[in-house]
Amino acid sequence: METNVSSPVPLRTIGDVRAALLVGHGFPGDKDAFETDLERALEASAEADLKAVATVIVDYRGRIRLHQDPDFDVSVQEGIDLTMRLKREARGE
Repeated sequence: METNVSSPVPLRTIGDVRAALLVGHGFPGDKDAFETDLERALEASAEADLKAVATVIVDYRGRIRLHQDPDFDVSVQEGIDLTMRLKREARGE
C-alpha cells in the first residue's frame, strides 16, 4: 500500500528559497521578510564571513519545511488549546 506523501520543495539555492516563498510556502509575510533579512545580513557581513547570510537562509528553509509538515498545524492547535486551558485554570474557571 502506497502513502500519498508530497515531496519536499527543493531548497538547495537562494533561488529555490525565493521561489518557494513566492508560491506561498512559508508563513504570512515571509516572502518580503526574507528579502529584508537577507539584505540586512549581506550589508552587515564582511566579504569573507557570510555566516549571517547563511543563518537567514537556514532560518527560512526551516520555516518553509515547517509550513510543509502536515502535522505542524495540528501541533500548533494543540499548543493553543493547552495554553487556553492553563489560562482558564489559572483564573479558576
